[in-house]
Amino acid sequence: MASSRNPFRELERLFEQMQENVEDAGQWWGTEALPAEADVTSTVDVDLEDATDEFVLTAELPGFDTDDVDVRVNDDSVHLTAERETESTETTGEFVRRERRRASVERSIPLPASVHADDVSATFENGLLTVRLPKAEPTNDGTRIDIA
Repeated sequence: MASSRNPFRELERLFEQMQENVEDAGQWWGTEALPAEADVTSTVDVDLEDATDEFVLTAELPGFDTDDVDVRVNDDSVHLTAERETESTETTGEFVRRERRRASVERSIPLPASVHADDVSATFENGLLTVRLPKAEPTNDGTRIDIA
């Protein structure tokens, strides 16, 4: 069976390649690359494991705290969102510098089968989110359609 092509995965790869090119150009011209703490909206790297009676989703969210992360489960997918804002002020003599940084990531992961949404659990430690999604049995064998 041929796998369907995901156009969003190709776009993601192109954006990553463009970011690498900009960073390389910054080094070539002798300027600094964009700092890691700059305003960023990007995606989340995830692993989805089929562990017999449950799916285990692992997502990398470095730099975020538990309170920054939102996990939502619906019938056929898991939606992850993480946002944080930092602000720093530095005063030296007559000069004042104030910087604000915002970072957010978002990802929706389709699930290969139904899960018990009420029994989903999540842990977050050292920037690694682990979501355990117990599998649900199909509720019925479908609806029989009479052929005329």
